Amino acid sequence: MSVPRLVITPGDPVGVGPEVTAKALASLGGDVDAVVVGHPSCRAWLEREGVDAAFHATGTGAEPAEVEALRLAVAWCRQGRADALVTGPIHKARLAAQGFAHPGHTTFLGELCGIERPVMAFVGGAVRVALVTVHVPLAQVSTLLTEDGVVHTVRTAHRALVDQLGIAAPRLLVCGLNPHAGDDGLMGDEEARVIRPAVLACQREGIDARGPVSAEAAFRMALQGEADLVVATYHDQGLAPLKALDALTGDGAVNWTLGLPIVRTSVDHGTADDIAGQGIADPRSMRAAIELAVTLTR
Repeated sequence: MSVPRLVITPGDPVGVGPEVTAKALASLGGDVDAVVVGHPSCRAWLEREGVDAAFHATGTGAEPAEVEALRLAVAWCRQGRADALVTGPIHKARLAAQGFAHPGHTTFLGELCGIERPVMAFVGGAVRVALVTVHVPLAQVSTLLTEDGVVHTVRTAHRALVDQLGIAAPRLLVCGLNPHAGDDGLMGDEEARVIRPAVLACQREGIDARGPVSAEAAFRMALQGEADLVVATYHDQGLAPLKALDALTGDGAVNWTLGLPIVRTSVDHGTADDIAGQGIADPRSMRAAIELAVTLTR
């Protein structure tokens, strides 16, 4: 079986992205065929770790190096010059100060690929999670949680599990928003008003989706092998248990973007400015992101 060709963007050059990229590639050795695209300073980390990977420098134009790198990497994937994209962390505030209009990678990648609503998902700690709402204040989740949004997330996750992971009949659990999944309306009506109708609509499409299920039950069931993915209604409902479980295994959690015409994985952490440049950054998430990208392309 041929080795997939990956394009890796290390992210913010003053964060830990270049370091974890170099360390992850060094640990994988010749098992990965990768080209690294980013700020010229990223090359120093590759040389320091003894990584003999192709390197393409960006940052000579009007855009920040990370943004230019992402544009180029997506173009290569869509042109068939690379099989998958793996990204390091970007610094949202620094990019915003330079005119970057997106809250992060996901919506920008969707724009580059012509996809209006890519879905943010994560893999880690032996579970997979897809999010209905993402980077919004908790007080706004109930308003932003819609039947269409739940259906879109379930449908997109189902298709990704079939097409990219090869699971013929994926099983999905959809979390309720409120404690105890609303407890029959005693703790809120979002489950009856939004989530249950969405799950029934997905079932009518032939998708094996169940819910609303209380979040604690959903993750327990996923760990017991009773589901292939958990659909969480908001960011921390999905990420808090996943990252806690990942901390126990130490494998490294991965951000996986669903619904794009390309394969894209990423680290699940930020730029960690406080330790950048010290040589102590943990590369496990980047290594896991690279390994998942290889699995998805195969």
